[in-house]
Amino acid sequence: MTAVVPGKPADTSGGLPVGGAMRVMGSETEYGIHAPSAPGANATMMSARVIQAYAQVTRQRAAGGAETRWDYTDEEPLHDARGWTLERSSADPEQLTDQPPVLDAEAIALAYGRQELEADGEDESGTLLMNMVLGNGARLYVDHAHPEYSSPEVTNPRAAVTWDAAGDLVALAAVRRLAADPALPPVNLYKNNTDNKSVSYGSHENYLMPRAVPFGEIVRGLTPFFVTRQIICGAGRVGLGQDSARAGYQISQRADFFETEVGLETTIRRPIINTRDEPHATADKYRRLHVIIGDANLSQASNFLKFGTTAMVLSLIEAGLAPRIEVHEPVAALQAVSHDTSLTALLRLGDGRRITALDLQWIYLEAASKHAQDTGVADAVDGDGHTHEVLERWAATLGELGSDRAAAATSVEWLAKLSLLEGYRQRDGLGWDNARLGLVDLQWADIRPEKGLYYRLLARDRMQRILEDAAIARAVTEPPSDTRAYFRGRCVSRFGADLAGASWDSVIFDVPGRGRLQRVPTREPLRGTEALTGGLFARHREAGTFLAELLGLAPGS
Repeated sequence: MTAVVPGKPADTSGGLPVGGAMRVMGSETEYGIHAPSAPGANATMMSARVIQAYAQVTRQRAAGGAETRWDYTDEEPLHDARGWTLERSSADPEQLTDQPPVLDAEAIALAYGRQELEADGEDESGTLLMNMVLGNGARLYVDHAHPEYSSPEVTNPRAAVTWDAAGDLVALAAVRRLAADPALPPVNLYKNNTDNKSVSYGSHENYLMPRAVPFGEIVRGLTPFFVTRQIICGAGRVGLGQDSARAGYQISQRADFFETEVGLETTIRRPIINTRDEPHATADKYRRLHVIIGDANLSQASNFLKFGTTAMVLSLIEAGLAPRIEVHEPVAALQAVSHDTSLTALLRLGDGRRITALDLQWIYLEAASKHAQDTGVADAVDGDGHTHEVLERWAATLGELGSDRAAAATSVEWLAKLSLLEGYRQRDGLGWDNARLGLVDLQWADIRPEKGLYYRLLARDRMQRILEDAAIARAVTEPPSDTRAYFRGRCVSRFGADLAGASWDSVIFDVPGRGRLQRVPTREPLRGTEALTGGLFARHREAGTFLAELLGLAPGS
């Protein structure tokens, strides 16, 4: 029998105020990984060690809840939003995210020795853990030979930044656990997007949209915005070109790795607009827009604007009010913007005009501001509580980028990093081809606060905070209260030993005494909230009685 999570289904707007920055959204971060004492280490094996290490950390807090497996049943990575499905035989192997990665114990033993394998530990299948569902509703797993943290679903940009930053603390806890084990080589993790040797790894965003919005309108409305969004939320990078062969500094970590305008791939022939049609929700109502063009941000202000401004542009597209702008040769324009730290380069538009990236962002801001005011969500008192802040920060950031770059450097990540690097360059007379600057770039992204240069600036109040540290720490273990992530996270924390698996749109119970697995669908993102299910969790400490009430059955039946 299938249970249904309590609550009324959300409508196609997500059940949230329209016209502003609120919508169901979330992040995915693949961390750069390096083992200094084992330079030839297998990256997939190291990433599995990270997952295993965090499983050991969580066992100290909630026995039985650390190893809830991922349910791949509803994964559909080859569906294309343009109306077709790619044949598996034609797909790049890295696109096949609907099957778990495999790294068996014997392969690990051959690579690292039986003694290290026994010290590290195995799960009951004889393999290291590759997937975890966390008590905060997130997923931690091995993806493309990197440890990846996928945040739980949230409903606003401030929460998106909070649970994204919680992922950095999850990664840090795993690094600390590995460092404390003398039998294992220490592992460093970096919140960046390239190894500067022609390899890039992703920092993705996800936004819920009504399926009724034509995909062509999404492409038309988002492309100019994405070409220029990097000026407010790029993370900055030393080196030009995919392999950093040319000396210089650029705004975005990812821009040089994009090769086409629209497409399904995420690791090859990367497109500005990704067409993966995998909603992880009621498919005929919702589209999950999968955004792969963003940088991984440590700056809270940059991350906030990344989520908030994109959500507002999607509101414009849904209302048919996105600016009617066409950028000539978007891929070339994307890279030209990234290489222009002066922000003075002119982009050629389809109508013949030439404007700067800053000008284009102002056009989108003005359109978003008017729409938000017309719908009433922008009011500082009576609005939705988030859109006003997004608009204020967006306008302030664009203003500072145009006239006060020193002020902008306290919030805009690429500019903060550039200011730090220019200090080294002036002090030591370094050219952009000096290898030391590349090391500084890498150290910026180190997630260890005592090592990471971003964290040093943050500690000295040279980077803006928009979140309290305590709120981020709570988000490591607590799920958001206003989405289905609450139900998922509470099930993992409370009943982890009785779960056979979980995913974005299901939780699967395996309760002793019941004849079969019982799946609880969670296809409506605003069902399963604390308001709707908190009482259910409060009434039950055992999975059997919890599931019986959810199913409407007598215990044990």
